[in-house]
Amino acid sequence: MEIRKVQITGGSSYIVSLPKQWIKSLNIQKNDPVGLIVQPDGSLMITPKISEESVRRTRVFEVGATTDCTYLLRLLVGAYVAGFTVIRLESKGRLPPFVLQLVREFTQMAIGQEVVGETDSSITIKDLLNPVEMPFENTTKRMHVLARGMQQDAMAAIRGRDAALAEDVIARDTEVDRLHWLIARQDNLILTDATLSRRMGITATQAAYYFQVSRIIERIADHATRVAYNALALIDREAEAATLDLMDEASTLALDIFSWSMEAFHAGEIKKANATLQRVRDLEEKTRDINTRVLQFEAVEAIPAGQIADSIRRIGEYSGDICESVINYLVGQEA
Repeated sequence: MEIRKVQITGGSSYIVSLPKQWIKSLNIQKNDPVGLIVQPDGSLMITPKISEESVRRTRVFEVGATTDCTYLLRLLVGAYVAGFTVIRLESKGRLPPFVLQLVREFTQMAIGQEVVGETDSSITIKDLLNPVEMPFENTTKRMHVLARGMQQDAMAAIRGRDAALAEDVIARDTEVDRLHWLIARQDNLILTDATLSRRMGITATQAAYYFQVSRIIERIADHATRVAYNALALIDREAEAATLDLMDEASTLALDIFSWSMEAFHAGEIKKANATLQRVRDLEEKTRDINTRVLQFEAVEAIPAGQIADSIRRIGEYSGDICESVINYLVGQEA
């Protein structure tokens, strides 16, 4: 950190000299304008970027016939989440067909990504989404609705022995993932573009808070997916009615805890978050009762039933994590 003294010029203007190295590195010339942005914590950001245009960043990946498909997909997702606005894949020869197929799958998975240029040896993907049009709050609310619906339908698939419904739940997990990636992307964009923070009306700290909660919701959706997979394992088995009732009761409580935690999150209510945390213990008792009962079953039924109970418990515990995040964040905001 460089320490510089505030000086007064002309009797009324306060000035601070700028570091010479910073000026040279950004090629700032005499009379060039710079932007001054007052941060929520009282600090002042000085930036040579004064327009409202988003920062444009490009990432290039070399691909070929030996490129691992899974690895390449991870690179694409990583570049998307990191906030690159242009992703280009280049090959020394003709692009392998599997790369073109993978790009099509990626653009369907990632929100706002479209192919804008293609040749025999390269393909260019560009972000066409305006982040301001997808506020964090709306996205997390959508994630909550999706994850909650997935768990409800997964439980319905168990009782109804409905394989199609269970498979639909599994397919919906991708939608939650892509919304979580979007929040992760916007969080990173705000860290690299101060003007975006102002246009979205959210601070970097708030963005990180939303990202933390979206990650938890994504994990809750993963457990709803796990319940659906185990529903398929039980599809040909006649489950005991009393056990199904216990599972439904525990799942309903877990989803109530989930909804209460999201209400506390969006409303910023510490007391509600704390009260919701107390209910997690009740859920743990219910899932223990299920586990005790399924021990009497044959292994082919006991294992998936036990995993369902474990996922229901984890949904409640992750919801408790949301409540803890709410408390930690709100306490940190208090003067």
